[in-house]
Amino acid sequence: MSRATSTRLAALSLVWGSVFLWIKIAGYGFSPVQMVLIRLALGAAVILAIGYAKGLRLPKGAAIWGHLTVAALLGNAVPWTLYAEGEVAGSSGVAAVVNGSAPIWTLATALLLGQEKRISGRAAGGVLVGLGGTALIASPWNSGSTGSGWSILCFVLGSISFGASFAYTGRFLVGRGVPPLVLAGGQLGAATLLLLAAFPFLGLRAVTWRADSVIAVLVLGVVCTGFAALLNFELIFKDGPTVASTVTYLMTAVAVVLGALVLHEPLGWTVWLGAVAVLAATGLLRRRGPQHAVHSTGRGPVVASKTETPGIDGGVARGFRGRTRIPRE
Repeated sequence: MSRATSTRLAALSLVWGSVFLWIKIAGYGFSPVQMVLIRLALGAAVILAIGYAKGLRLPKGAAIWGHLTVAALLGNAVPWTLYAEGEVAGSSGVAAVVNGSAPIWTLATALLLGQEKRISGRAAGGVLVGLGGTALIASPWNSGSTGSGWSILCFVLGSISFGASFAYTGRFLVGRGVPPLVLAGGQLGAATLLLLAAFPFLGLRAVTWRADSVIAVLVLGVVCTGFAALLNFELIFKDGPTVASTVTYLMTAVAVVLGALVLHEPLGWTVWLGAVAVLAATGLLRRRGPQHAVHSTGRGPVVASKTETPGIDGGVARGFRGRTRIPRE
């Protein structure tokens, strides 16, 4: 692995691994809906500005915007709000580990949508191991080490929503000839509008103006949501999807370490064992297909079929890859 590749991989792992830390800190001053609305708006502004500078424009047509709205609901508005809500009383490290179980729910959704006709023994084993790991992390018999039952429920539901968004995006948005950058910007824009609609009902809470919370929400939007998506594209295009997919494992480790070092979060043996199980399940659910080239056209970057991209809370590029049915975490 070249030094440039290692640098890109380390940078993206650090940025996306820090997402859960920034969510926790931003929550000291902002409500979950306030935080996610600002994050979405800033991320959309960054990506759309870069897209327009490259001569790209948002897609037209009610059908594609309908699918983008559903993808935005499943992949951004709902899970990001749930994770922010869960981290009010829960651990950022636990949130990161539970987030890694998204491929399990993607497989389940793909089966429901008819994208997968049958499940292999390896995939079934991955699902069972992942569910067992999630149960260990939740530790209903010892919730004191992982956070409240409500926070765990938020993390699990958020992960389910993420997983469903992968399958939905692969079924209804991939392969339409729309550049990934445009899809990412459109999805974030749609999610911003969804949060604006929810704001009068869920976001009207006094803001506690703290410097650390303001910095955290700015970093979440501009760096972890906007520029990180572009870094992810660059990693896939220049270094290949297999290298890019390792971010999933590295970012989870980064998130747990940051939570322990910066926030002094206690992590019991069930969390560590559950984390190992979830990562093992993710590995089992990654199906290796033939690698195809990644290229650019006059309309912007296009990822060929059978590519891989990591699924993480911070990434909007997830699912905007090729004709892939199940995300290869």
